[in-house]
Amino acid sequence: MLGILSAGIAPGLALLSYFYLKDEYESEPISVVFRTFMYGALLVFPIMFIQHVLHTENIIKSGFIDAFLSSSLLEEFFKWFILFYAIYQHVELDEPFDGIVYGVAVSLGFATVENIFYLLANGIEHAMARALLPVSSHALFGVIMGFYIGKAKFTEGKKTKWVFISLLLPFILHGSYDYILISQENWIYIILPFMIFLWWFGLRKVKMARILTTNHKKKQYSSQNSFHS
Repeated sequence: MLGILSAGIAPGLALLSYFYLKDEYESEPISVVFRTFMYGALLVFPIMFIQHVLHTENIIKSGFIDAFLSSSLLEEFFKWFILFYAIYQHVELDEPFDGIVYGVAVSLGFATVENIFYLLANGIEHAMARALLPVSSHALFGVIMGFYIGKAKFTEGKKTKWVFISLLLPFILHGSYDYILISQENWIYIILPFMIFLWWFGLRKVKMARILTTNHKKKQYSSQNSFHS
């Protein structure tokens, strides 16, 4: 039992630490990051209940609906809801990169509890595959969602577009990921290039968020100097 818990929690904490340490400026308070992680963890229970009802009532009639409605839309919407309503206006979201930290936290909270349940049901021998595929993909969906949430908060003018994209892109990518696993017989040959693309795309967003944060800090510094002069 202890082995399963450790194997279930370790990938999520490792990935969260990785993206947390990518923040070059003010590190986010551990308490707020942990709270966001726990929000994501608690999401597992209502989502599992809704998914159970959808399958029991035979609403899911195809792999496509299963991938994009039962998995992707439900999971990404709930994560986005937490990020937008609990974190977007939070005082600690004070630079563009912070969106990524909190997006990853809420995603990995969800992925970690889901991972523990899966390993309890199917055995610890699946731990490595789970770490490489579902857990890391959730982290990257969180990176993309958080990037656009951070961009929305610190972009002057119309923010609605970026808030909409913060939900739309993870939804499309998550649905595509699940559809590959559900529908393709030789899914391993498609999921590997997909995961490489997802890592490339996610790390590109990390790089862009760091540039946006640097520019934001420079703007703050220059406005403070002009105020004092």
